[in-house]
Amino acid sequence: MDHIEAYVEHAAANGATEIAFTEHLYRCVESAPLLGEWWRGDPASDLAESTSAWVRSERVMSLERYVQAVVDAKDRGLPVLLGLEVDFFPETGEAVAEYLSRYPFDVLIASTHWIGAWGVDQPEQAFEFERRGAERAYEEYFRIETELAASGLFDVLAHADVVKKQGVRLPEEPLDMYEELAVAAARGGTAVEVSTAGLHQPARELYPSDALLGRFFNHGVPITIASDAHLPEHCGRDRDRALDLARSVGYDQRISFERRVGALVPLD
Repeated sequence: MDHIEAYVEHAAANGATEIAFTEHLYRCVESAPLLGEWWRGDPASDLAESTSAWVRSERVMSLERYVQAVVDAKDRGLPVLLGLEVDFFPETGEAVAEYLSRYPFDVLIASTHWIGAWGVDQPEQAFEFERRGAERAYEEYFRIETELAASGLFDVLAHADVVKKQGVRLPEEPLDMYEELAVAAARGGTAVEVSTAGLHQPARELYPSDALLGRFFNHGVPITIASDAHLPEHCGRDRDRALDLARSVGYDQRISFERRVGALVPLD
């Protein structure tokens, strides 16, 4: 519980009034039969071997114990929400959503981290951008991300343009891909987070970019504010930067969730 309280303290110091804990589903042992071995069958054996080893090393958590720890913190009156980051694969999305419906989640964020066996945001696999080509990488990433947004299975898109994390960019921003993603999110009723995590990664930019966020705004897609903190001291960092970006494209509200029901509240 001290760990949860440390997050709360740092968040409050940075002006945040609530925290959604969003551990990764793939790190929970219960995810193995749900997600399957998605890296199998990828023709790039080096990527498949790398991802298999990564998942084995990371899958050490109990979803049951995680849920109980956050619920206990809520029961003690701490301003926390029970969330989860769902690693999206088109072939398992519906089964995962059905399985998670048995838990009292406040919010489910979802993300695209893998294209087949390739972990697009993993530094150890960044060589794949050169091998695959940046244009193809972006096209494949946004195809999956757009399918996720349109599915309506989950509540929020996490770091919607995380494909840029390693600093690999196209000569021009892919505005057509952005537009398709924003339209899909609006139709699927899926919000998007404005995350400061990219500022501290090679991308050196918030997620999403201002051009992508502007398209979300144009299509009425609500936002959340996030720091994607992996350490308590990072919780809520650069929150003002996220708020400034949101305001710059026109947002004056964000969406807050409770038991997966969203309500618009003032941005700050």
